[in-house]
Amino acid sequence: MTQVPDCLQIDPASRMVSLDARDPAFYGDPNRVYAALHAHCPTFYWKEQKQWFFCGYDHVNALLRDRRFGRQVLHIASREELGMAEPQAHTAHFDLAERHSLLEIEPPEHTRLRTLVNRAFVSRHVEKMSGEIKMLANHLIDGFEKDGKTELLSSFADIIPVTMIARMIGIPDAMGPQLLRWSHDYVGMYMFKRSRADEDAADRSAKAFADYVKTVIAERRAAPRDDLLSHMIHTEHKGQFLTEDELVSTTVVLLNAGHEATVHQIGNSVRVILESGLDPQALFADPGRTERAVEESLRICAPVHIFQRYALEDVEVDGVRLKRGDKVSLILAAANLDPQKFSEPLTFKPSRDEGANLSFGAGIHFCIGAPLARLELNIVLPLLFRRLPGLRMAAQPKVKDVYHFHGLERLDLAW
Repeated sequence: MTQVPDCLQIDPASRMVSLDARDPAFYGDPNRVYAALHAHCPTFYWKEQKQWFFCGYDHVNALLRDRRFGRQVLHIASREELGMAEPQAHTAHFDLAERHSLLEIEPPEHTRLRTLVNRAFVSRHVEKMSGEIKMLANHLIDGFEKDGKTELLSSFADIIPVTMIARMIGIPDAMGPQLLRWSHDYVGMYMFKRSRADEDAADRSAKAFADYVKTVIAERRAAPRDDLLSHMIHTEHKGQFLTEDELVSTTVVLLNAGHEATVHQIGNSVRVILESGLDPQALFADPGRTERAVEESLRICAPVHIFQRYALEDVEVDGVRLKRGDKVSLILAAANLDPQKFSEPLTFKPSRDEGANLSFGAGIHFCIGAPLARLELNIVLPLLFRRLPGLRMAAQPKVKDVYHFHGLERLDLAW
């Protein structure tokens, strides 16, 4: 029987679970906890979060696509009807930036925004960026190769995804460090047990981020370029153009989602490959093997763990009765470890062929940036191991306290 970690308390009969999301024993190695949950109750009520959670692959996959659930609920019921608290004044700028986020809206608004943006992210367009990604990755490695050591996140992983998504949108490379600072503050709002200080920082950065984006929008209105922002400004869908607020929300979410998860995944993937003891030269011997290794790293150490949805009507799932307005959480990373779906789920096996991971979600909110993230990983991981033979970890990796994201604080490497 799978051992239950000390940080986890499970009552299988009631499916009640107690777990501190800020406990390093959990966020430092969440896969051990997920394995125990699969063994005892893959559908459970998390007492500290006051919410039902689903871990099973089939349930998560189905709930991501189930139109009885949505990312928002106020389009079908009022706050008063649902007993939902009013928005807080100190997060007004964050809430405004989120109001038209692709991640948060439902059709028909979602369909209109996604249609306008989707064209830029289809694989055939994204693949044109291969040369730029290789050039940037090689340039960064040139900067530290002779040192025989580096802290990979700050010297490499942080830089590539933010630079590429910024270029795609039409933001200057020089803004990269500032975009990272805003984004780190912004995603603090998604952390479990966030503090008032986290909320204040997110709101300040949301305002500064939005104000900056508005200046770029004004520039592109006056002088369009061949970039995504100009495309969003000047293209109509069924006779409608995006409003200023929609443009700001969409740009902010693309910049955040377009790099935050990939930064984590580069670090996570390098770590899991090094810990596996497998030969990187064999893992990345050809494009097919590289793709399988990338997908397996996405499965076993996904960068985004939770995706939440509201019940839009009274519904029952796996014996759990939900009322309209109830919020549920789907643990994407745990679904990827379901022993009913994946054999030896805690083992890194790049040769496995057991179906798709759910790291990018599914349904209408499937990650729009997935083709770009996959391209970046398929290019930079083989390049890193090829350029730095003998790559090894110089210290125990430090995991960030940012659940429900999963990534490293630092990854010290030597060769």
